[in-house]
Amino acid sequence: MTKNRYSYIGALVCCLLFIGIQQSRAQADSLRATRFITRTTSYGLGFTNVFDTYLSPQEYKGAEFRVIRESMRMTNLLDGNVSVQTMFQGNVSYTHNRADNNNMFSGLFNWNYGLHYQFRLTPEFKILAGAVLDLNGGFIYNLRNTNNPASARAFINLDASAMAIWNTRIKKYPVTLRYQINAPFLGVMFSPHYGQSYYEIFSLGNWDGVIKFTSVYNQPSLRQWLTADFPIRYSKIRVSYVADIQQSKVNGLKTHVYSHIFMLGVVKELYRIKEKWGTDVPPNLRAY
Repeated sequence: MTKNRYSYIGALVCCLLFIGIQQSRAQADSLRATRFITRTTSYGLGFTNVFDTYLSPQEYKGAEFRVIRESMRMTNLLDGNVSVQTMFQGNVSYTHNRADNNNMFSGLFNWNYGLHYQFRLTPEFKILAGAVLDLNGGFIYNLRNTNNPASARAFINLDASAMAIWNTRIKKYPVTLRYQINAPFLGVMFSPHYGQSYYEIFSLGNWDGVIKFTSVYNQPSLRQWLTADFPIRYSKIRVSYVADIQQSKVNGLKTHVYSHIFMLGVVKELYRIKEKWGTDVPPNLRAY
């Protein structure tokens, strides 16, 4: 009887040790996963349509250059199922009206910080859903206007965001496909009133009503990305299409900027090394 009791106790201890080792291994894997970063820098050219009734009642169409820098990594949130995405976009465009007797310059800088919960449906396919903080600032400059030659663009949104990521193969060639959509549902926008000059706002202090809350009602906008990552020798290349649809109707002014961009970039997969006080990275890992 005593021998059987010791056998049961030994089996229980082995089971507890096994469970503890598996949990420690899972936690270690989770910690290691948070250190892997997928970082991409892409450049692209495309077509844009710019319309701003503060500057002109006409649409302006032309070319746009855009750069995107994106980083994604896993976090420890919700048992390691939440990823963080940061993205910086900058674009400049040169457009002309239908009569081809006037031109406009425009530019926009955009920074996103988003958290997504990952639903891993299969080892190769997952769906992500979350929210994104979306900061934007830019300008539109009309070359012929004298009184009001420029229009400022400044708005902050909270976006609903979703994406699908599929790791597949095309004739045994590995490809990662992604579709992402961001749609603002709540935000704040700076906009002068129709006919109000920036001199009245900034010099005379007439700020009444130039800061407006926005929603899908007065700012129905959408950003979409379709990307394909594939290896070439020892590098990974990203080909992407961006559809950036920005429009608003605030203070009697209508604006829209519709951009369709094809981009090419390089994907880098990095591993972060956290240094604690008093410790250092091994010399053989340093390049300086």
